[in-house]
Amino acid sequence: MPSEPHPATADPTATADRTATTDRLPLRRRLLPVIALLLLAPWAAECSWGGFAIGDFLLVLLILSPMYGGAAILIRETARHLGAGWPTIVLLAAAFGVLQAGLVDQSLFNPGFLDDTQYADSRAAAEATLVPGLEFSLRQAFDYVGNHIALTICAPIVLIESFLGADRRRRPWLGRPGLVVVGLIYLLGSLLIFSDSSGRKDFVASPLQLTFAATVVLALVAAALLPRWRHRSPRPAEPGTPGRGRRAPHPLWVGVVVVLVRFGTDLTPGWPGVAIALALAAAVGGLIAYWSSRTGWGQRHVLAAGTASLVTAAAFAYLVPPYSPASPAAALAGDVAVTVITVALIGGAWWRLRRASPSVHVGAS
Repeated sequence: MPSEPHPATADPTATADRTATTDRLPLRRRLLPVIALLLLAPWAAECSWGGFAIGDFLLVLLILSPMYGGAAILIRETARHLGAGWPTIVLLAAAFGVLQAGLVDQSLFNPGFLDDTQYADSRAAAEATLVPGLEFSLRQAFDYVGNHIALTICAPIVLIESFLGADRRRRPWLGRPGLVVVGLIYLLGSLLIFSDSSGRKDFVASPLQLTFAATVVLALVAAALLPRWRHRSPRPAEPGTPGRGRRAPHPLWVGVVVVLVRFGTDLTPGWPGVAIALALAAAVGGLIAYWSSRTGWGQRHVLAAGTASLVTAAAFAYLVPPYSPASPAAALAGDVAVTVITVALIGGAWWRLRRASPSVHVGAS
């Protein structure tokens, strides 16, 4: 099957035809991926790693969908409206992670945020990597922001896009009115968490801490919106150019590498552990960028890389307790449900891609 034309080089007439065809889809079909992402984002963020027993799943979706799901939709739509790819999505996801942990629930700066949960004993380990002056744990910052990037934003977007046809995968789903509605939903959801006693937990960060978090958010958003992340016409392959002319590895190897790196980020506590985690994250990011420039890189590779953290989270769900005490039966039922849902989602997306187009080349988009 021929490769999908790159957006920058596709025939304008064909692109316009596909756009018109998609725009004529029934409203139900156009909104289905939006609703799916709205619900999947909070589940991946809070339930996929065992944070809640099965009886709390529905409550998590109802309360956190506006904030987590709204953010995932806005980030995905911003990137696709700009014609940008995964670098923009990852940077915007990082900005959301800092915004959420630093300004909304302020868990990044609240040393007692987890004291009323079954993770109260993690406070000592967090305080071992406090940043002087700003008084936040760099280890916690890496975990909070990293989990928002991998679980809240990237994995849900990868999964939903993988279920769609190639003509809808990288196109926006919503117009301006829809984006305004989702933006309002996100703001209301964030305000709910900020104002609720169980959300921000009546903690207010210092002006310096809030200024620092806001500055980081703005810097990440500015970096995400740089024109360099927009799709460009691919340059012709040149002899000796690294990556060009070589085939990308099998998608499963991409997923295995991400899983192994995820394990490695938790091997050592304290400052050495933070240094190792940051180095591994940078290394796997660079490796994926390099692999994505090779021949044969397609959506199945993107799916493997984007959902590897979800697989890891589901595996660890059996080893960690939920936030609030639950009976062993309820906790186990939740872990089993996580496994079933994760396998069904990733397996279904993999099957959909194999059936639709096994050799579509999408680069790093």
